[in-house]
Amino acid sequence: MINLTESVENLNRIGQATAKKLSRLGIETVADLLFHIPFRYEDFSKIYHVAGLNFGLPATICGKVEIISNRRSFLKRKIITEAVVADKTGSIKAIWFNQPYLVKNIFPGDQVRLSGIVRSDNYNLIFINPVYEKAGNKIHTGRIVPVYPLTAGLSQKQLRFLIYFALKNINFSEWLPEDIRKRNKLPFLAEAVKKIHFPADIFQTKTAVKRLKFDELFLFILRAILDEKELQNERSSAVKINSEKIKELVGSLPFSLTADQKKSVWEILRDMEKKEPMNRLLNGDVGSGKTVVCALAAFNAFSAGRQAVLMAPTEILARQHFENLKRMLEKSEINLSLITRSEKKTTISGKVTKTAAAGLILNGKVNFIIGTHALIQEDLVFKNLALVIVDEQHRFGVRQRKILRDKGKKGELLPHFLSLTATPIPRTLALTVFKNLKISQIKTLPPGRQPVLTKFVPESLRQKTYRFIENEIRQGRQAFIICPLIDPSDKLGAKAAEEEFKKIKNEIFPALNVGLLHGKLRPKQKTEVMADFAVNKISILISTSVIEVGVDIPNATVMVIENADRFGLAQLHQFRGRVGREKNRSYCFLFSETDSDRTRERLKFLEQCSDGFSLAEKDLELRGPGEIYGGLQSGFENGMKFADFFDYDLIIAARKEAEAVAEKSPDLKKYPRLRDKLKIMADNVHYE
Repeated sequence: MINLTESVENLNRIGQATAKKLSRLGIETVADLLFHIPFRYEDFSKIYHVAGLNFGLPATICGKVEIISNRRSFLKRKIITEAVVADKTGSIKAIWFNQPYLVKNIFPGDQVRLSGIVRSDNYNLIFINPVYEKAGNKIHTGRIVPVYPLTAGLSQKQLRFLIYFALKNINFSEWLPEDIRKRNKLPFLAEAVKKIHFPADIFQTKTAVKRLKFDELFLFILRAILDEKELQNERSSAVKINSEKIKELVGSLPFSLTADQKKSVWEILRDMEKKEPMNRLLNGDVGSGKTVVCALAAFNAFSAGRQAVLMAPTEILARQHFENLKRMLEKSEINLSLITRSEKKTTISGKVTKTAAAGLILNGKVNFIIGTHALIQEDLVFKNLALVIVDEQHRFGVRQRKILRDKGKKGELLPHFLSLTATPIPRTLALTVFKNLKISQIKTLPPGRQPVLTKFVPESLRQKTYRFIENEIRQGRQAFIICPLIDPSDKLGAKAAEEEFKKIKNEIFPALNVGLLHGKLRPKQKTEVMADFAVNKISILISTSVIEVGVDIPNATVMVIENADRFGLAQLHQFRGRVGREKNRSYCFLFSETDSDRTRERLKFLEQCSDGFSLAEKDLELRGPGEIYGGLQSGFENGMKFADFFDYDLIIAARKEAEAVAEKSPDLKKYPRLRDKLKIMADNVHYE
């Protein structure tokens, strides 16, 4: 038997080549494989006689192979495999393109099942590229068949078989307490996972999904409650509010604070004045000015003789925070340091060695440290850390954040904790799932920021859009083009950044400087690309969603988003927020390969609405939270896949059970399997 944490390479029939393909889908472990869920199902459960087939409908037949052979197509470019399969009522031809190996797998006399859409060759009904299976098996035909997201070189049959094999050999551990499972009429976990992949009927998928939804909500809420209880037992040192110094710094800024910014600063400083550790989320729309709030909180810690640290998810964002904070705080005496894997520098002496940076932090000469996960990996010791700020903390695991917080622990005293996110949290979620969290919200944008003009553009106007971009660049502006993928190998038909880069650079704008940015570039390469874009050496940047958070290029006025239907409204709003950072008119153009009513409704709503909180509410209504909040409400490392936060009855049930468990056994000693499950989860996921 195998277990969920094992590598997929431990499964039979998976070599290194297949494992590499699975890795492109985010599948590394058996758990990843089994939670790679179907995006739709094909109903081939009803078996027809050949004489009862109808054109255009899905069907499965069972019969004997009479003939099978290969031939070349008319132009000899394709190999066509033809077979005739007969039952007692008649026979039907099946053809496959470029699958010559079939003649070595299927032989005359074999009993097979064929499943597919019934087509016509103008004379007779036929199957074109049907799924086939020997009659003794029943994985790919004669049932409700799952259809999965794929990558290049991996077929539905291969992936389906691997999941089927894993389910036959998996050792599931049921961690949900039996009384909770029964009270909420939920199936066992093993049963739910099997039914999500291979249901006997569509109704079974609903009961399976209910279990998986409940699991995510229950674990998510339970951990939030336990974290809050743990913090209630911890102590922190109070940081006195230095009102005069704060007013002096605010007066030196080249802009005025909005009412929401002032309120957020006050809430944070009041929390830090207490002896209980602050645990607050600063939730601000794109461009709302969260950074200056952090600057003031860190400055107040400095005024009390203490240190602050800010951890960002990427080197690009950490470096940007460092430069922005340095400008905001330049008239104060606070000293800043940047700590990333590839760079260490301070406002005291510029670039420094790792040892020198650590020494300046240890002796307290550096007061505000900005960095990436290098902050927890490097051998850093803080002198007197009072405030930990984590930007877009859903991109860090609970364990990573705890390490950073514990680094600043002095005796029994913890530093205060502030997390940031630009993903708006709707009121419905704040009152249900995030009930245990203190939230400060910045909804109003700073004065002078114009809304970005957003248009859902039909394919027929693509060339006109390119000419518009060219005109903007002639005026000295810059543009982003966002693609959902790095390479075109995931078979989802979406544009890939590398492919688009070649096209834009060589065919559309050969006279312009075009850059490429994606997550697989080395940190140094990313830094060089962004540095060139920042000084306008690059006019057009082709990028994946790596630029979603925080990237600030004030001169960029155009954002083009390919396959906009692939993103949630909240994420599209994040992209859109990369332009319009100055007072110049800015534009966002949305292209989509699908033109369904649902797609049009979503993208038209984005055209009309510039409020991130309203967009988040709409996205919850149209798409569900798993697609909006991916990481933000993660029940698994790769995002909450099942939970629907409009399912209030399930939320209430999950919260009720979580509160009861936390009350009965705060240390979970009475629930050892549940405790182990939460421990595994804590290393990979987060809650804001």
